[in-house]
Amino acid sequence: MSRLFGTDGVRGLANGLITAELALQVAQAAAVVLGHRQVDNGKRPTAVIARDPRASGEFISSAVEAGLASSGVDVYDAGVLPTPAAAYLVGDLDADFGVMISASHNPAPDNGIKFFARGGHKLPDEVEDAIEQEMSQPRVRPTGAEVGRIQRFSDAEDRYILHLLQSLPVRLEGLKVVLDCAHGAASGCSPEVFRAAGAEIVVMGAEPDGLNINDGVGSTHLEKLQAAVVEHGADLGIAHDGDADRCLAVDERGEVVDGDQIMTILALALREAGRLKDDVLVATVMSNLGMKLALQEAGIRIEETAVGDRYVLENMRANGYSLGGEQSGHVIFSDYATTGDGVLTGLQLAARLAKTGKPLSELAQLMVRLPQVLINVKDVDKTAVTTNQPLQSAVEAASARLGETGRVLLRPSGTEPVVRVMVEAADMATAQATAEELARAVKQHLSLEPVTSTEPTSVHPGV
Repeated sequence: MSRLFGTDGVRGLANGLITAELALQVAQAAAVVLGHRQVDNGKRPTAVIARDPRASGEFISSAVEAGLASSGVDVYDAGVLPTPAAAYLVGDLDADFGVMISASHNPAPDNGIKFFARGGHKLPDEVEDAIEQEMSQPRVRPTGAEVGRIQRFSDAEDRYILHLLQSLPVRLEGLKVVLDCAHGAASGCSPEVFRAAGAEIVVMGAEPDGLNINDGVGSTHLEKLQAAVVEHGADLGIAHDGDADRCLAVDERGEVVDGDQIMTILALALREAGRLKDDVLVATVMSNLGMKLALQEAGIRIEETAVGDRYVLENMRANGYSLGGEQSGHVIFSDYATTGDGVLTGLQLAARLAKTGKPLSELAQLMVRLPQVLINVKDVDKTAVTTNQPLQSAVEAASARLGETGRVLLRPSGTEPVVRVMVEAADMATAQATAEELARAVKQHLSLEPVTSTEPTSVHPGV
């Protein structure tokens, strides 16, 4: 049987994989693993639950609440709020754990269940496995006064907004900001907090109806935001995803500013303020080499992790680092958050514009994105990527040719017989040619089928 928990909780089609029955069972198991096993005898565990505005979140959250309360857990229902708000409120309320019902950037028919441990931290694999194992055990069924109670967490949004405002180094008066809330969990709180911070705002994608989340808006569909920023003469645009744990930006000219550029701007700002721990930024191996070169020149070191914000978080927690994130816009400020927070990131980016008086287009040029080509090579033995000697020789030769102004990364897919070949170089022609050369080598040495031509499946040019 395959593992129920994936890279970010349990996620799938609502009423497909994510049924009310499954939600109930998972919640009952989590009540034991995250609740009763972690609290003193005689104390009733407490949990915070929030959701994004998907229609299916209504019945899934109800099932989770029923599972928790029937297992003797007191539940604080925070309603529709971003994932990072749920994580923050677990710590702020000193709850034993938290639950977020969301499928992030996925389309509306999907949904998911994600847990946070005490303090608002993501769960390690072994704790998720323990919950999954507990699902097959007899249920905890208290009676009478021992059953859990469910109450509305009435000031949840206010607590989160106040927390965000307290993080700001400067007010945002004089800035005009377009906010794209993806018809998602940030539709209420993001406009409110930017307005409270003093910015003039234009709001789009903030009319969730339960079915339109991420539909042509948000961080996965930036075209409308780009046009709106130019149309309204705004200083910047901020795009969230469905659960608002990420942030991408658009400059005053309508150009996209990705997570790597945002992290570069904010790393330099934190270092200037003396708050970048050990002058280190934590990022994944997929971040653009241009960021590494720019920060190296400024005396900032990058610690690289595997792909996934959970690995960035693990490194940051282990070493006490203050800033980390991913190219996709998951940016983590450990001084203020235990997970990526798109609203917090957008605020900090806007504050940097307000403090420096510089346009976002100028700040974004602190790093130059190197041309990047990604080729997915299918039907290959992905387990042999690091052990096949002829392939490793080809990689070493390509890396030597690129030198310090380029790099090669071969990464096996986590779910398919696919090897992802990523090449960055000083110019697109070199990146393209090198990527195609290595894709042919992967197919030749690791093929599960007769060798055929390999075409790029996606290309990401630098700016």
